[in-house]
Amino acid sequence: MIFVHLFYEFFKIGLFSFGGGYATIPFLYHIGEVYGWFSAADLERMIAIASVTPGPVGVNMATYTGLTSGGIIGSLIATTAITIPSLILIVIISKILKKFKENFYVKAIIYGLKPASCALLASVALQMIISKAADIYTMVIFIVFLIISFLTKKDPLFYLGITGLIGLILKLSHTI
Repeated sequence: MIFVHLFYEFFKIGLFSFGGGYATIPFLYHIGEVYGWFSAADLERMIAIASVTPGPVGVNMATYTGLTSGGIIGSLIATTAITIPSLILIVIISKILKKFKENFYVKAIIYGLKPASCALLASVALQMIISKAADIYTMVIFIVFLIISFLTKKDPLFYLGITGLIGLILKLSHTI
């Protein structure tokens, strides 16, 4: 039964998460709460790992979730399910793109979807900040690198790598 749930949930995520892999995060929070496949802390680790591994973030998170909740078969099912809607939509869109390329309504829909995707991402970021507010080290690292990112404008992977390394060093120093 878990395979059916994995397929259904990740098909929905693939169908409704417009705006890239990070747009899948609110949906993942929901399935984590509903099915208990992972905790909020697990999801935060998944986001970090999926961000630095090659490939689309949403697909990486689907693969990881499927693996942890249903083994290799679960990872194949979740990965396939999240990619099927995109495949179907791309095939359909490619067939009718020329006809609707300059259509006012199509442009208006896409124009409206962009801020909605940004709002979903902002909501997740706020939830993550609130959940880590009690951890002073995390908040200091966040604030310092937020300021540095606005001042230096480097690739986001640079900041992910550096902050991941700092987090690893801090975690290791607390266990020794």
